Amino acid sequence: MSLSEQFTQVASSVRNWKTTPSNDENLALYSLYKQATIGDVNIAEPSGMVENAKFKAWSGRKGISQDDAKKQYIEMAEKLQSKYA
Repeated sequence: MSLSEQFTQVASSVRNWKTTPSNDENLALYSLYKQATIGDVNIAEPSGMVENAKFKAWSGRKGISQDDAKKQYIEMAEKLQSKYA
C-alpha cells in the first residue's frame, strides 16, 4: 500500500472514532492533515478564535514536506487510536 493510500485510509478512520480527541490532539491532527493535503499555509490569518487556533497550528508545520506530514499524521493517529477509536 502506498503512503497516500495509507494516509487516506487512516484519515478516514480518524473521522469515525467514537470519541473526539482533546483540543490539542485535534489541532495537531488537523495541522498535519492540512500540511499533508495542501502544503504550507496558503490563506490569510483569520480573526475568529477557533479559526485562528487552527491557522496557527497549521502555520507551525510550515516547511514540512507533504510526505513527511502524512507519515507524522499516520504515526499520531495510530498512537491515539486505542484511546479514541
